[in-house]
Amino acid sequence: MHEYLGRLVQIINLSQNRPLNDIVYEGLRKAIIQGVIPVGERLNEKVYSDYMNISRTPIRNAIKRLTEEDLVEYIPKYGVVVKRVTVEDAEEIYQIRTALETMATIAAMERMTEENHLEMQELLKKTEIANEQGEVQQVIKYFSEFNSMIYRFSRMQRLEAVVSKMQEYVVRFRNISLYDDDRRSRALKEHGIIYRGMQIKDKELISLMVAEHIDLSKQFVLKEIIRSQDNMKADLKDLYRRME
Repeated sequence: MHEYLGRLVQIINLSQNRPLNDIVYEGLRKAIIQGVIPVGERLNEKVYSDYMNISRTPIRNAIKRLTEEDLVEYIPKYGVVVKRVTVEDAEEIYQIRTALETMATIAAMERMTEENHLEMQELLKKTEIANEQGEVQQVIKYFSEFNSMIYRFSRMQRLEAVVSKMQEYVVRFRNISLYDDDRRSRALKEHGIIYRGMQIKDKELISLMVAEHIDLSKQFVLKEIIRSQDNMKADLKDLYRRME
């Protein structure tokens, strides 16, 4: 636990001039979604309270809200832990994402200006350079910018908010997949082909490539979810064995 407490305190940032309940809830939520607090990790009110030098009440309230939001779950004889994302969750999220991102990309294709095209071309160049130099974090950042750019050019801001909300639950697994050199390089090529489809206004090419791009990302995510589930089961089995 102590490995992530320092980062958790930075995220929660108690210096904000806002209600403490909101600060703690939003901070814990962000830490869970970003993977700072690992899947299966127990949320310990006392440890958090002592480490941040605050009462347990806002932490308890935050955990209650996170439980209602289905981000954490109570395990008998153990406590409240960060809930795993199931294979079924991921399958549904990616199915919806494929439909919405195809729609947004085609809309962007139809509405992009010359300046928009130049901006996207420049981003793809920067991403390629960063990837060649092994700057993984920067590549991941540019990938996110590419997705945001498509929504911005599509002029469908509400759609971006819907997809971003869904992506919160799998983004920590998706980013893990991008640490794989082959997957990262292939994803960059897929972005290039998607953009080529936008340039030549080929809806069929866009539809095929968006579906393939998202499906390949999904396969990496599913592998990581299954691995995390297996690790969590092993940890719980060990815990129950020690409690007997």
